[in-house]
Amino acid sequence: MKGLRRFVDKIKPPFEKGGKLHFLHSTFDAFETFLFVPNTVTKKGAHIRDVIDMKRTMIMVVIAVMPLMLFGMFNIGIQHYLLQPEFSGNTWQTIIPEVGFWKILWYGVLKFLPLIVVSYVAGLGTEFVFAQVRGHEVNEGFLVSGILIPLIVPPTVPLWMVALATIFAVIFGKEVFGGTGMNIVNPALLARAFLFFAYPAHMSGDAPWVASGSVDIISGPTPLASAASGTLDNFPSVMDMFLGFMPGSVGETSALLILLGGLFLVITGIGSFRIMASVFAGGFGMALLFNLWGANTYMDMPAFYHLIIGGFAFGAVFMATDPVSAAQTPKGKIIYGVLIGVFSVLLRVLNPAYPEGMMLAILFMNVMAPMIDHYVLAGNIKKRQKRLKTIKTEEV
Repeated sequence: MKGLRRFVDKIKPPFEKGGKLHFLHSTFDAFETFLFVPNTVTKKGAHIRDVIDMKRTMIMVVIAVMPLMLFGMFNIGIQHYLLQPEFSGNTWQTIIPEVGFWKILWYGVLKFLPLIVVSYVAGLGTEFVFAQVRGHEVNEGFLVSGILIPLIVPPTVPLWMVALATIFAVIFGKEVFGGTGMNIVNPALLARAFLFFAYPAHMSGDAPWVASGSVDIISGPTPLASAASGTLDNFPSVMDMFLGFMPGSVGETSALLILLGGLFLVITGIGSFRIMASVFAGGFGMALLFNLWGANTYMDMPAFYHLIIGGFAFGAVFMATDPVSAAQTPKGKIIYGVLIGVFSVLLRVLNPAYPEGMMLAILFMNVMAPMIDHYVLAGNIKKRQKRLKTIKTEEV
């Protein structure tokens, strides 16, 4: 690392103020910051210093989703081979020794790797352009968004659509509001929303999960799609749904690994336990109410199913907890989380044509989060004023 540090310091002068390549300062600074801790320090005023910074925060989230990414690639291969004619009737337990662990994983890698490459190239390229034009630093925020976007789309989505959605999300989800830390909605979810409404055939129904041609089959209908069709007969077992051996977006199938990732984020202080727990509580409570009604397949489905299928768990842990677009006050986080869970199940149950309600629920509450915090703070101010008035009255 010392040799690399000396090399960076040697080529740095032309990129600094007054140098021939100063117009590329933002780009050079981005690469230097990615490799090393910035050597800039505060020069005046009082500041609270901590070992955590944005880069470390983003890296923690990336670490938390790495097991999900690896398992997602493996599951792509599992679902592919399960639908091959020669393996008809097999289960994921029997398909692994027959095909081989590494062959299954390699198939998933080949399907997923282009998605993540396109996401980072399109997103970082857009951020670099805006940084150069504005003369600002390139923030590390897209380190997380760039890996989340491929995890929440079907493995068969065309690459050009991923690039288009990523560019749209960076521009209209971040840059128009001032960049990282100023966005009012989660950029990764905005990319998925763009794909869903612009190209619904590639994001919902059975088509996204089964590619054309028997050789390129990825997976069968998802549990949510089965429930939307009015039957629970094709549902995987509860254990398979919890472990993640079922069709779905790459990073959204394994509730077990999602919960472990959430635990890691809570322990490291990156994720909000209040939000995560509130989302699950709100969703479970709403599902129980619909169980009492029982008017359609979704209402008859056991309440805890909602928590382990679709994007519910992933959204609760990695999307709703976005520190920029989520509520900031302790009480506001609870209200924010509960409403996300409630609205997510509400959309699933009452609109079977749109079984995955987590995306819209989070985006809607992203917009409502500032208002929630406003009323929480206003309520606290009123309580303090009332308490102060009571104290003054007692003193008189």
